[in-house]
Amino acid sequence: MVFLDVGVLGLCVGLLAGGRFANLANTTIRLYWLTFAAIGLQVLAFPSELLPWSTPTPVAKVLWLLSYALLITLLWVNRGLTGAPIIGVGLLCNLVAILANGGLMPVRPAALAATGHDYHVHNNSIQLGHPHLAFLIDRWGAPQWLPLANVYSIGDLVIGLGTLVAIVAAMRREPATTELATA
Repeated sequence: MVFLDVGVLGLCVGLLAGGRFANLANTTIRLYWLTFAAIGLQVLAFPSELLPWSTPTPVAKVLWLLSYALLITLLWVNRGLTGAPIIGVGLLCNLVAILANGGLMPVRPAALAATGHDYHVHNNSIQLGHPHLAFLIDRWGAPQWLPLANVYSIGDLVIGLGTLVAIVAAMRREPATTELATA
């Protein structure tokens, strides 16, 4: 849900740039099911307040890191797609910050306040006084009046840029044509 707005923006920019939805639909993404498996692992790890269970933090960390492994695999096998390497760089930025801080993504208190939230640990985020690699943590918060307001890191911004590039490029890509030789 965090990148839903980027997806919508990508579709709009793609259309304005002369792209077509059909071109996007014809884009081949190998092992695409890894995306759904990664999302499933993240839902199991961090079920939010909407689902009737909670996952112990050590288990949630492992599930979250496994989801990253699936996403990195997906990006690696699709590295030839425009935008995939950019998304991969953003994902690695986030993964480095998470690993450097004990398996959770630190968040700046000001970023958290901007979203209208206040917590010490929530799902995959933690407020730390002195996080490691502070330039990679969740630094900015979207205002709480925006739908799906959330906190963002440099890695998230890079993932968003890569997603935007990928959607626009796929919409603008012309389908492959085969010329038939005439006898």
